[in-house]
Amino acid sequence: MRLPAVAIVAAFACGILFGLHPAVVRNAASLLLLSFSFAAIAVLVLTGIFFVKIGRLFLAAAVSLFSWVLLGLLGVCIAEQPREADHVVSLLEQGRLPLKTPLRWRGQLRDEPTRLPWGYGYEIELSGVEFEEALHSARGGLRVSFTARPEGGPPPDLHAGDEVAVLTEARRPQVFKDEGAFDRRAYLAQQNIDLVATLRAAELIERLSPGTPTTSTVLARVRRRLRDEIDLLLADTPQVAGVLRAVLLGDRSFVDRAEAVDFQKTGVFHVLVVAGLHVGALAFALYWAGRKLRLPRMWTMLFTLTLLSAYVAVVEQRAPVLRAGIMAAIVVIGGFFYRRLELLNSAAVAALILLLARPLALRDPSFQLTFVAMGCIAGLALPWLEKTVQPYVRALRGWRDVTRDAAHEPRAIQFRIDLRSVALWLSAHLPSRLGKSTGGAVAGGLSLTFRVWELLVLTVALQAGMLPLMASDFHRIALSAPFVNLAAVPLTGVVVPLGFLTLVCGLILPAIGKPLAAPLAWITTLLLHIVQWFAHFPRWSYRIPGPPFWLSVLFFAVAILLAAEMRLTHALRKTVLWGLCTTSIACALTIAIYPFGEKWTKGKLELTVLDVGQGDSLFVVSPGGKTLLIDGGGAFGGFPGHEVQNGVDPGEEAVSPYLWSRGFQRLDVVALTHAHQDHLGGLTAILDNFRVARLWIGREVASQAFARLEELARQRKIPIEHELRGKSFRWDGAEGEFLWPEIAPEEVAPSAKNNDSLVLRLHYGSQTLLLPGDAEKQVEREILSENGAETLRSNVLKIGHHGSKNSTMPEFLAAVQPLVGIISAGEANPYGHPNAELLERLENAGVRILRTDRDGAVHVLTDGSRLEITCFVTCAGAPSAATSAQAEAPDHHQGEEEK
Repeated sequence: MRLPAVAIVAAFACGILFGLHPAVVRNAASLLLLSFSFAAIAVLVLTGIFFVKIGRLFLAAAVSLFSWVLLGLLGVCIAEQPREADHVVSLLEQGRLPLKTPLRWRGQLRDEPTRLPWGYGYEIELSGVEFEEALHSARGGLRVSFTARPEGGPPPDLHAGDEVAVLTEARRPQVFKDEGAFDRRAYLAQQNIDLVATLRAAELIERLSPGTPTTSTVLARVRRRLRDEIDLLLADTPQVAGVLRAVLLGDRSFVDRAEAVDFQKTGVFHVLVVAGLHVGALAFALYWAGRKLRLPRMWTMLFTLTLLSAYVAVVEQRAPVLRAGIMAAIVVIGGFFYRRLELLNSAAVAALILLLARPLALRDPSFQLTFVAMGCIAGLALPWLEKTVQPYVRALRGWRDVTRDAAHEPRAIQFRIDLRSVALWLSAHLPSRLGKSTGGAVAGGLSLTFRVWELLVLTVALQAGMLPLMASDFHRIALSAPFVNLAAVPLTGVVVPLGFLTLVCGLILPAIGKPLAAPLAWITTLLLHIVQWFAHFPRWSYRIPGPPFWLSVLFFAVAILLAAEMRLTHALRKTVLWGLCTTSIACALTIAIYPFGEKWTKGKLELTVLDVGQGDSLFVVSPGGKTLLIDGGGAFGGFPGHEVQNGVDPGEEAVSPYLWSRGFQRLDVVALTHAHQDHLGGLTAILDNFRVARLWIGREVASQAFARLEELARQRKIPIEHELRGKSFRWDGAEGEFLWPEIAPEEVAPSAKNNDSLVLRLHYGSQTLLLPGDAEKQVEREILSENGAETLRSNVLKIGHHGSKNSTMPEFLAAVQPLVGIISAGEANPYGHPNAELLERLENAGVRILRTDRDGAVHVLTDGSRLEITCFVTCAGAPSAATSAQAEAPDHHQGEEEK
């Protein structure tokens, strides 16, 4: 078997996938499975030894691979054992830990305090928490952010390893309970972060005792010193310094969001994530330096591995860095023992090591992308280059020496003969001064051309091979990626070794570090300009829904067969090869174009109130498929002087993924009820990610965020229409009528107000839905005065202003008489929404209450006579006969099943 590690890791991964399947019993039943696996593996090992002794190698290999399948299953059973009883998540799930009030948390700083654009960040390994006048054991990770304010004092001088106490109100990381939404809680859990908190004053964190110096604390201080050195050397170019902090040390805190999006649009975001490219560039530079220093092979290997290990230790030790470090170490060690190393086998060994340590890493998108990328390079690109370009690359070595021709294959020999003939002709027809060097110039030009072609083939293979995962996980197609990578990869290969040389010199010999920083800044600036230039072509990057599972499976199956065809046959069978290539291209085009239709129910009016935290976002689909998105939620806009913050964006992380999960790529209308951040903030991502036909707004407001949204709409050539009281529309038998506002559109308000909200009423058959935005009691009185009680009566009411006590007043509720009230509010929000007084008011009126903070996205479907109501999480309360709620959800919705 030429690739034994590939077969082994494939079998091991199959066992992990089987163990992750929902049908496999967990916890108590897994113990029985565990004992069975141990016994089965022992039996299989003995059986394999028996087959080897009798010469049945094929059966021995089959038994061995099946043993690895069982080992994978065993690994999942061990990895998914319950958490410790004193882990903070266990305490929260058991209701033994209150989080609604500030508590005094104790623990040890994992790392040096991280400087952020708006303040500082701390990561604490918890040991205990004080509540009920006692110290309780509590384990887990707490991430605290502190905003530096001019009127406040500086934070205490803390260091990694210090024992600290912090008084703060911690909470679980925000998670949006919508189909397809990004699971930030799981993402942070992979970094061992279980709770997050904001520190209101520097005095609320104190050092209890200094930490004992350890290897990890020393490395943390070195890491902090390197970050500070970057800022010092590049103080005049903060943008370049922010990018270099990301490229060299993995700290993206100072990379502006717009810059990060540009890197995503051009398919080179991997440059900002310390991983294989960076580790490979540094490993190559170290190996090259060892050879130039004429070190023996043993010392070259040790020199490379030592400095490479130091780099991996100093850079934040996250999974991509460790994966890349292991693969680089395998290649370096293998190169010492063998003349030629099989890259695919090396990648498989690295994957096996990582999966043995963490079997659950298999479901990590980062892990999948890493090894799919390695598979594309080693399984597709390199074999193709070996059969096409590589013979000519090798033929250029010593091309003038006729005696070396016999070592090459016939086509390469002919190439060398032709090259010498061209060189002789040029030397005969050009002046003697030029003739001697022209042959070398031609050979050099050919060598450069071949290298550029190789890089282009590699980038195309990477982009094509990772297409299903990129579409599923990131919903982006970057057509310019192969071309931008032609510049970005070589530039990054220079920036990484030059950057660390500059940092080391800056720390040891500042007189040398400053001059080295100048070319480093120039190269980084060139990289930024290239990325920004390509990113400004709007049609070269677009967002799409993720492909169907069957299409991804088909794509990878064809890719594996294509790789096997190129590897297992010396002469490529053109018919088979072209058939596989055609199928692969067809799959790729299908993924990139996404010709599949949207998922909606014909003949029914649909309303989905999405969970966007403390904000609003509603999605309406008419009986004929016309779409209306009302608001997009909104992220925190930043602090004064730091308005741009890399915070949570519900438009990008919740609303867009939900629409993509249902196959939508365009929206007929996007409506903004009013210009508060919790309604407006997410719409920027919506206008960027979808083809929007119209933008509906109410009153004009003199705010920068509102002006930016309108400017973005004009850039996208989206017509802006003002909707006021009295306007209406009719879509496929469903009618919409605006009840508010009544202000003339040309009047500009100095600031946004809740009472400027668009209030929309939807009719379909005998069913009515009332959507009042954040309108409060003053607007409710105005609407009541203009409309009779019979006119306002609605079956479904989206409760105004997130359940504030100043909305949905008794007289308004009596006029509407809703059967169902839906409240959009954030979990554990600081405003106390929904208000207890309002909840009591709704209960006394007999209204069935559904809440996004508890039930997740609430989906209402009506055929004009009956309502069907489902939730992302199980809907609270039994379905009432009055609402005729159905037990089964429509095909596109997951119904009552919790994700």
